[in-house]
Amino acid sequence: MRVAVVLFTRDLRVDDHPALVAAAEAADAVLPLFVEDDGIRATRYGGAPGRRAFLEQALADLDRSLRELGGGLVLRRGDVVAETVRLAREVGAEAVYASADVSPYSRRREDRLARELDLRLVNGHFVVPPGEVTPGGGDHYQVFSAYHRAWQQVPMGDPLPPPARLRLPDGVAPTPPPSPGTGAGAFTGGERAGRARAARWLDEHLDGYGAGGHDDLGGDVTSRLSPYLHFGCVSARALAVEADGRAGDAFVRQLCWRDFYAQLLWANPHTQVDDLRSRGDRWLDDPESLAAWREGMTGYPLVDAGMRQLRAEGWMHNRARMVVASFLTKHLGIDWRAGARVFFDLLLDGDVAQNVGNWQWVAGTGVDTRPNRVFNPTAQLRKLDPEGAYVRRYVPELADVSAREIAEPGLLAPSYPTPIVEHAEAIAAFRARRARAT
Repeated sequence: MRVAVVLFTRDLRVDDHPALVAAAEAADAVLPLFVEDDGIRATRYGGAPGRRAFLEQALADLDRSLRELGGGLVLRRGDVVAETVRLAREVGAEAVYASADVSPYSRRREDRLARELDLRLVNGHFVVPPGEVTPGGGDHYQVFSAYHRAWQQVPMGDPLPPPARLRLPDGVAPTPPPSPGTGAGAFTGGERAGRARAARWLDEHLDGYGAGGHDDLGGDVTSRLSPYLHFGCVSARALAVEADGRAGDAFVRQLCWRDFYAQLLWANPHTQVDDLRSRGDRWLDDPESLAAWREGMTGYPLVDAGMRQLRAEGWMHNRARMVVASFLTKHLGIDWRAGARVFFDLLLDGDVAQNVGNWQWVAGTGVDTRPNRVFNPTAQLRKLDPEGAYVRRYVPELADVSAREIAEPGLLAPSYPTPIVEHAEAIAAFRARRARAT
C-alpha cells in the first residue's frame, strides 16, 4: 500500500488544496497531519488573543471535512519536523506533501523536512506563487504596478475540488478534535465559516468595493476575509477566480498585493527584521508614546479608533492600519518594528509577509516610491470617516460628539486625552531627522 502524509500548516481547508489532491492521487492511503508548533507557541506570534480560538475552530472544522471524505485529522504537538518525520516513518510513507510558504521560519522548516524525507511542495497559499513571474534581469519585483501587470497575465487555473474519497493508513485513527475555543471576537474559524462569509460578501458588497467601499471606514463593508486567508480556511486562488468572474478588479488587486508581498519576503528574507531600503533612521525611544498608541489614547480619534478596534476584534480596517502605522513611525518617530510587534501581538491575520511589507511601506523603508509620505490623521478622518461613525463605534468617549468636532484635534471630551503631539511640529521633526540621516 502506497502511503502519503499531508502536512497541514496554514492551509486549513479541503477545497482547492493542491497538496491534498496530489497526495490522494499518488497514494492509496493519506495521513492528514497538523502539528501544533512549540516553536511558534513560544513566540509572541503564537499568542495573539483570539488566535488560538480561531485555530481550534479551524482545526475542528477541517477534521469534520476530512472525516466526511473518509479520513480524519491527526494532531500532534511539538517540533513540526520531528513529529512529521516520526509519523511518516511509522506508517511507511513514500512522501510528505505540503504547501510551500515564504517566511524564513517556514522555509527553514521545509529545508529540515527535505533533508529527512521526500518532501513535495506545491503552491497552496497564493494565487501566483513567488518566482512564477519575474522581471528581466531579476528574481522578483519591487514595484507593485509592474508586478501587477505581469501577475495579471498568469492563468489562475481552476480551483480543485476535494478528493472524492480518502483512506487513512492501516492502524491510524484520527485524533479527537479539540473542543473549539471561544474568544475569536467577530470571527469564527474554519473553512465553512470562511466560505460562507466569502459568498455572502461577494454577493452583497463586491460591486461597491471598487467604487469607494474599501475606503469607507464607517460603512465597514470590506470582506474581513484576511484571517481566513492567513489560516488558509479559504483559497486565495478560488477567491480571485470568483471575483474576477464578476468583474471584481479592485478586490482581485488586493489579492495581488498579498502575492506581491509574499514574493518580496521570499526574495528578501532579512526584511522580516531589517529595512529593505535603509533610510538611516534613528528611531526615538519613547515608551510612553508607544503605550499611548497601543492603548488608543493618542488624542487623535482615527488613530485611537483603529487601535481600539484592533484590541477588541483582533482585526483592523486596512485604511486605518495605514493611518495608525504612519502616526507611529512619522508622528511619534518610533521604529516600525515596534509597531509590527504590536500587530503580531493582536492580529488574528498576523501574516509575516503582509505585516512586514505594509509596515515598511508606511515607514518609508520598503517599496513605497515616496518614502517620506505622511498620512495626516485628521485629514484622513475627514476623508474616510466624514460622519464620525467609525470613531464613535470604537471610542465611546466621543459617542455624543458631532462629526465636525471629532475632526478637530484638541479637547473633545473630558475623558478623552489631548493630542500627545502636534501634527505640524511632529512632521517637521520627522522630516528633519530624515534629512540629517540621508
